[in-house]
Amino acid sequence: MLTIRFLRSGKRGQPFFRIVVINKKSAPRPGRFVEIVGFFNPSTKEKQLKTERIQYWLSVGAKPSESVHNLLVSEKIIQAKKINVSRRSKTTESVGAPQPSTIESAPQPTGEPVTDSASEAV
Repeated sequence: MLTIRFLRSGKRGQPFFRIVVINKKSAPRPGRFVEIVGFFNPSTKEKQLKTERIQYWLSVGAKPSESVHNLLVSEKIIQAKKINVSRRSKTTESVGAPQPSTIESAPQPTGEPVTDSASEAV
């Protein structure tokens, strides 16, 4: 199954995204895509899309990722509602849910005084 998604390029702190058609199961690596259908630079808001090729791949059955879907809606290439895209934070997952303790606690005393049998024998 094919998907249309972003391929991140650029250096640290200056991202640049190519919009590529790629097999859904493979990782988005350079050279592993079927076709480049555009680019998007979020720092300058510059974008260039090959609308004919995008419409062709959508007609063949390629599914856009959520972020690419929202970009295509804003460019009026497809008519649909935008999808709410939120990134999961690793810190909220670990803080939000308390982790069950797997270590069993020591047995609690029952209230009876503990006597040392060795001291009574003397």
